[in-house]
Amino acid sequence: MADSPVNLYQGGGTLAQAVLASAPEGMLIAPIWKRVAAYMLDIVLLSVVLEFITRGVLMASLMNVTLLTQGGKSIAFFLVNWFVLLSAIYLYFKWTGRVIGRSLGQRGFRIAIVHDNGTPLEDHHWGPRAVGKMVYLIPIAGPLWFGLRDVMRGRSKESEYRTSIDQAHHTVAAVDWSLPSETRLRLR
Repeated sequence: MADSPVNLYQGGGTLAQAVLASAPEGMLIAPIWKRVAAYMLDIVLLSVVLEFITRGVLMASLMNVTLLTQGGKSIAFFLVNWFVLLSAIYLYFKWTGRVIGRSLGQRGFRIAIVHDNGTPLEDHHWGPRAVGKMVYLIPIAGPLWFGLRDVMRGRSKESEYRTSIDQAHHTVAAVDWSLPSETRLRLR
């Protein structure tokens, strides 16, 4: 007789445990497509709010490079618009991280940013992480170079399924419901 057509895999825990030695039992790593979708949702939400506040002026002038050829006031207007956008994004990611432990997009996609051992991040981590996320907004190079590089890292076992921001801060993007209960209670 032939062997049973059903084989059971007796693996050594979850993917997080296989990749990270300090990962708690049962912790799952969030897929990269969810991380990308959460970031895009955050940027769209923030853009809608900024468009409403500025009555459509901010986004229309961000890519209007002809402003750079029209004199000092136009150049200043162009630079102030970029400053407003980058400041808003920095403050959004920093303060949502400090207040609810993740951005609204990450919360919607059930992603938690935690240390390697599954503990929540302290407040001082959120500012540098916010600066790291701003690199994706550099026109053309941001999404095409830095974004694709981090997508490939987020899919790679050699990179421990972490982006460059995660590697720099020793964090991991975990599925929030797979975290230990004491960590879930500290996430808002």
